[in-house]
Amino acid sequence: MTKGLKRTLGGLVIAVLLYSLIGFLILPGVALHLINQQLAQYASVPSRLERLEFNPFSLELTLWGLRIGEAGSEPLAFQRLYLNLQADSLWSGALHLADIELDSLSADVLFAKDGRLNLMQLFVLPAGTEPKAEEPASEPFPLRVGRIQLARGRLHFQDLRPSEPIEFLYDSLDFELHNLSTLPDDNADMTLVATGPRGGRIDWKGQISLVPLASSGALKVTDLDMKGFWPYVQDAVPLALEKGTLSLSTDYRVNLAKTTQARLDNLQLALAPFAIKTADDRPLLRLERLDVAQTSVDLAKQQVVIGQVRSQGLETWAAREADGQLDWQKLFADRPGKTAPAEANGTPANEPGKPWQVLLRDAQLRNYRAHLADRVPKDEVTLDLGPLNVDVRDFDSLGQSPFALKLDTGLGRQGQLQAEGNVRLSPVSAQLKVSTRDIDLRIAQAYLAPFVRLELRSGLLGSDLNVDLKSTEPLAFSVTGRAEVHQLHTLDTVKERDFLKWRQLSLEGLDYRHGDQLTIAKVDLAQPYARFIINEDLSTNVKELLIPQPDSPAPANAVATQPSPAKPLGIRIGEIVIADGSANFADFSLTPSFATAIQQLNGRIGTLDNRQSLPAKVEVKGRVDRYAPVSIQGSLTPFDPLEKLDIQTSFKRVELTTLTPYSGKFAGYRIRKGRLNLDLHYRIEKGQLNAENRVVLEQLQLGERVDSPDAVDLPVRLAVALLKDTEGKIDIALPVKGDLNNPQFRVMPIVWQTLRNLVLRAAQAPFKFVAGLVGGSDADLSQVSFAAGSPALDDEARKTLDTLADALKKRPALRLEVEGLSAIASDGPHLAEQRLEREYRSTYYKVLQRRGDKVPADADQLVVPEDEKGPLLEGIYRARLKQQPPAEWAELDSEERARRLRDGVLASWSQSQLLLRQLAQARASHIKEYLVDQGGLEDERIYLLDVSTGEAETDGRVSTPLHLDSE
Repeated sequence: MTKGLKRTLGGLVIAVLLYSLIGFLILPGVALHLINQQLAQYASVPSRLERLEFNPFSLELTLWGLRIGEAGSEPLAFQRLYLNLQADSLWSGALHLADIELDSLSADVLFAKDGRLNLMQLFVLPAGTEPKAEEPASEPFPLRVGRIQLARGRLHFQDLRPSEPIEFLYDSLDFELHNLSTLPDDNADMTLVATGPRGGRIDWKGQISLVPLASSGALKVTDLDMKGFWPYVQDAVPLALEKGTLSLSTDYRVNLAKTTQARLDNLQLALAPFAIKTADDRPLLRLERLDVAQTSVDLAKQQVVIGQVRSQGLETWAAREADGQLDWQKLFADRPGKTAPAEANGTPANEPGKPWQVLLRDAQLRNYRAHLADRVPKDEVTLDLGPLNVDVRDFDSLGQSPFALKLDTGLGRQGQLQAEGNVRLSPVSAQLKVSTRDIDLRIAQAYLAPFVRLELRSGLLGSDLNVDLKSTEPLAFSVTGRAEVHQLHTLDTVKERDFLKWRQLSLEGLDYRHGDQLTIAKVDLAQPYARFIINEDLSTNVKELLIPQPDSPAPANAVATQPSPAKPLGIRIGEIVIADGSANFADFSLTPSFATAIQQLNGRIGTLDNRQSLPAKVEVKGRVDRYAPVSIQGSLTPFDPLEKLDIQTSFKRVELTTLTPYSGKFAGYRIRKGRLNLDLHYRIEKGQLNAENRVVLEQLQLGERVDSPDAVDLPVRLAVALLKDTEGKIDIALPVKGDLNNPQFRVMPIVWQTLRNLVLRAAQAPFKFVAGLVGGSDADLSQVSFAAGSPALDDEARKTLDTLADALKKRPALRLEVEGLSAIASDGPHLAEQRLEREYRSTYYKVLQRRGDKVPADADQLVVPEDEKGPLLEGIYRARLKQQPPAEWAELDSEERARRLRDGVLASWSQSQLLLRQLAQARASHIKEYLVDQGGLEDERIYLLDVSTGEAETDGRVSTPLHLDSE
């Protein structure tokens, strides 16, 4: 080997040694020192890098143990950072790293209440490093990385800015990226998996390009607890999240090369469960499950296509508040202080842009429930919808095509509503088939109350309708089909009596054209009932029910103008058919006043048309009290009866006993017998009344006199005798004439006030009445008196029951109710004494049996010796009171001890509800047994009521009350 070669080799060896020394030892040490020096200078918290290794031959750099922050609570740290630099970086024109590995990265991202980020506070920037003005974009630094891996990462996030702090933790964060490059059109493969201790796994896999900035791949979020980020929502709207778990997956593509382009495909979303409430802890919405699938979102096209929605078990609450606003509307209203964004670049902030389009292909909502409330009326109205099922197909938010809608829901406790058809949003139109069953009309009560004094007791609506909505501006729609209301019942709240009701009202051939006409081919009324009263001034009970409404004040700056005439709604009813109707009718404009009940009304009313002023024929027949026929015939102009009316009403063979309530009050006598024939002929021509009425009374017999302060002071019996003809009839003509348009018009007085004022017998006490039937009107039959502590009937009680039994035999429709009674103060001590004696005999009986002594067949036949009662009392006290005598009683003499034992037992039993109840039941049973066995009454006419406790009489006796009722 030549000397020159040796020198060359030696130089190379020295160079390698020096290179190795510098690369392995000096450079890492210097670099570690400089890094820690810079960290100490610029870090605001304790910071240190523990170790740095560099392989000068493989160009591998490893940093160990970076800690920024206080020991044990470092906001930023990692265990190892490994970088593998490739030698081709020297000639390839790009920095090439084969691997970047980061192990156990730990980061705490914390936002303080004032918005400061903790990571921004870790370092203090040197002076003079203010941000420079924007410079034109330049080419990115050339970089190629073969693989980037983050293993066992940890991310802790906390945000104190919302009203409630937000905090979540991902303690298992793994990230891997291959072939990252800043060179044009290079794509990197990326994988991210993150899980937290409380669920919420994130899987992200795809490709990313830095030049241009673009990415595509698949993102999946599983079981994300929405409480983690809900405070951001809660600060926007005051809604508290009770529970919410979200899962989603989607394929995505994002490209920011020229414009922002983003698209999501195959988006699937699952929300289950989900529940929110208001800030004051009122439930607002609960959802069992929501699944969205086959969905895409295109940012460039501003289009959302939802392929499939499946949801079930939603429950929600909504209310219209007293000011007319919805509570949901108030929740989502702008907060105070929010203002509209200012104009930017001369363009108004509210300038409309391209609207987003939402296409919904298929949605099925099942088992929804809505609890609705309306607090605008004086009495709050509540309505429950559900189970609600909705199907929607081919919905377009831009309204470019109609969509199919199908709805099926319950309304209230038993109502059903179904709707199916097509709906279009622009312009608004709809063609729907609507079907309702058993809709409870009582929900309308609160809305009727301000206008009419009427209580809606019951009413169920059913219908089969075709609704054709043509437009909303102006409103144009039509409704055809049929409708019915059954079991309607209304109550006159002024007089607390039935006003109008029917079993069923059917409207056939219904055709309504909004603003133009209402046509009903036929109205069927099954079992209708109405109460109609004509007062003395010819006003009616219908007018009494109407509540006067205050006139709406005109605006201060309003100018008086002549209202423009509007075309009245045309109403045409082909015919009205009445089947098995009834009515209560009274006419106090006549003297005598007339009132009766009508049943079995059947007939028809002809065509009613407000656009053709033609009289409608009326032909109705019925009966009064089942046997007396009544007929109503004639014609009238229904929409203006004062214009023209000609009605004849005939009542035949009406039993006058039905008028007894009026005759007793105003005539002073009961009507014992008689029949009434009444012919009323009312003719009205342009408001002028000409009535020819005839009253015929047959075989009228007045009953006993009734004291009444309203009775006329006339010799009624003589007047009746004078008016009767040879056939026993009273025939009176009652002509009535006058101007119905004159508010001062009153019907002329009629001479015979006797028949105008109907009789009402003053009610008597029921027991005095039945006592009078057997000559015992002075006897008090309403109660039976018993001796204290005894259920036995004494002579006075048996006498009372004998009188009562005789009276009840004369009134077989009456039934007797017996209410057994006991009194603690009077019966209790006697019951306790009796019970103690029975206990003496029972206990002594057992003692004799154990001795083997001869005993009678029943313990009640025993006589307990007085000297045996003391020892027996000791056992009775312990057994019945379930306690030992007080210890201090041991020092008492035997007589005093026995007295205290006896007083304790008696005090306990004298308050026994069981003994008192048994005594009351025995008293009631003895009364029934006597009336059945001795009085001869049928046992089914006597009912035993539940017993009770009461007060005794002053003499200590206890009276059991009796009640009368009818069968």
